[in-house]
Amino acid sequence: MTMPMYVSPEQLMKDRADYARKGISRGRAAVASTYADGVLLCAENPSNTLRKVGEIYDRIAFVGVGKYSEFDQLRIAGVRHADLKGYSFSRDDVDALWLANQYAQILGQYFTHEMKPLEIEMIVAEVGEESASDQLFHLLYDGTVMDTRGFMVIGGEADTIRGRMEEEWGQEMALSAAVSVSVSALAGPDRTLVPDDLEVAVLSRENGRRAFGRLEGGDLAGLLD
Repeated sequence: MTMPMYVSPEQLMKDRADYARKGISRGRAAVASTYADGVLLCAENPSNTLRKVGEIYDRIAFVGVGKYSEFDQLRIAGVRHADLKGYSFSRDDVDALWLANQYAQILGQYFTHEMKPLEIEMIVAEVGEESASDQLFHLLYDGTVMDTRGFMVIGGEADTIRGRMEEEWGQEMALSAAVSVSVSALAGPDRTLVPDDLEVAVLSRENGRRAFGRLEGGDLAGLLD
């Protein structure tokens, strides 16, 4: 009878983390940033059908990068959980912090107990009644949750894009300026991204109860110009 190969827990966790990071690094990046009237969600995504950015609930949105089939399953699960909680209790009880914690438990469970971790990185964003109450939560493949003020970058080349954002981003920017800064950071100095290369949405305080709205076609082109 042969003995199974022993792998230390530390090495096992390291191998899983390396595997997940490699998968995420192959994906195109996404940026979430606050602006004067809400939260901007901007992702490099040449597909017109596979969405990285989506609405979860009245004032909450989701951005995912990495393996599409995996983060889209979590997006759908988030919609169902939020809808059930809002129906069972109150719509006001559904917030980004609660949803981020739900996602963190799922990600952590996969990372610890499954053979293959989820190759995804996510942002959960919520627009508040005023800019000070806007929320951005960054979720990693292992269930780690981080809250951030201002802006957040996920996906491939995140550190480089974050450096570009730090140079240009400012508090209470107009929407057109926020779009310009985010797209420039995603593109870098050697590329130009056009509307067909992008997926852009906002959580806007001006939209009423359903704060989520997509920016596409002529509206997006006008902002980029």
